[in-house]
Amino acid sequence: MTTPTQPPVLFNSLEAWLKHLETAHPVGIDMGLARIGRVKEALGLQFDCPVITVAGTNGKGSTCAYLESILLASGYKVGCHMSPHLLVFNERARVNGEEVKDGLLLKHFEAVERARVSLPNPPTLTYFEFTTLAIMHLFAQANLDAVVLEVGMGGRLDAVNIVDADCAIVTSIDIDHADFLGGTREVIALEKAGVFRPGAIAICGDPVPPQTLIDYAEKLGCDLWLQGRDFNFQGDKQQWGWAGRQKRFSGLGYPALRGANQILNASAVIAALMALHQRLPVSAQDIRNGFALVELPGRFQVLPGQPTVVLDVAHNPHAAATLGQGLDKMGYHPYTFAIFGAMADKDISGVIKPLLDSVDFWFCTDLPTPRAASAQDLALKLMELGVAEKNGADGGIECFPEPALAYQKALSKAGEGDRIVIFGSFYTVAGVMAYRNNQAH
Repeated sequence: MTTPTQPPVLFNSLEAWLKHLETAHPVGIDMGLARIGRVKEALGLQFDCPVITVAGTNGKGSTCAYLESILLASGYKVGCHMSPHLLVFNERARVNGEEVKDGLLLKHFEAVERARVSLPNPPTLTYFEFTTLAIMHLFAQANLDAVVLEVGMGGRLDAVNIVDADCAIVTSIDIDHADFLGGTREVIALEKAGVFRPGAIAICGDPVPPQTLIDYAEKLGCDLWLQGRDFNFQGDKQQWGWAGRQKRFSGLGYPALRGANQILNASAVIAALMALHQRLPVSAQDIRNGFALVELPGRFQVLPGQPTVVLDVAHNPHAAATLGQGLDKMGYHPYTFAIFGAMADKDISGVIKPLLDSVDFWFCTDLPTPRAASAQDLALKLMELGVAEKNGADGGIECFPEPALAYQKALSKAGEGDRIVIFGSFYTVAGVMAYRNNQAH
């Protein structure tokens, strides 16, 4: 390694590292792989085991969780990188189902920083780029059987795409992050298909994939599996079945993750595992156990007790529509209170509309990030959509400075049979989860 052109900036706590990384690069989102690619080369980063990369508009987290759970049930040693986190950064890096401890993360943060400053004109890295590299470096040295990587945004230019996936999954394709990814499903599909590699496995779980994705996969000579063509599922209230190219499974139990689209996600996961079966064989029982034991906070998560509390990080119209379907299937609740906070760059009206018939009272909240829409802005959107007229005198809309206060108010107003739905940004769900955890201790 050459003599560093500048001394590495090193910190002795994870908190200090993360604080530094928030401002280390001039902009928070900077699409492109040139800067991170240089640091990857300096690190000599490579994997000796199959890598599964997961892209898509919604369902990425669930898909990663299913893959991890089934592979762990099969006895494999698995690394799983997901983002963003809800409560602690360590949620982004799991080895064998356990969050990696701070001490081990620090070692790999330091390795990335040393590699970065070893370069002439050292590039700056965003928070996501730096932390993703550190977690990949950790996985590459952990003697794993499989690595599961969740794309942050898009695919083609996302930091995760510096690694060649042996199997790439695109879950759903819808319009989100339009400023970065484009304004049509066709354009967005091509960005997401950027994680496909020549001759490698490509899975698309979206039942209506844009032609751009299919054409791109065929141009690369991928082993392309399409929902409805190469694999499908059917089910009744008790159980479901999956059929693929040479294999079928019947009598599968529904996954432990709830929500209208979970079978679409689960179906694509089985397709990926069947396509990889020569390198990572799994049995029908492993698949059953993996689906039964999977856990993922904040995805249509229904908490025990009364009133019913539902946590969901639905923050785009497609995810909100799925949340609405899930709420409709839950049975009767006299009143539903929604605690809602969202980023200003989202299609806020599009997120609200699918839930207008399900929600009686709206508690809008500010969030602790400059990217967030204010509670007042959210309330105005609700008024524009006619919520106040429906609810009479007070309009059924209130504003709060933080999710925890909105939640306390909802608890004070909700009866035992009522329902509280906390949704929108990860910050909204995290704010309520953190408050509940504090109350429990």
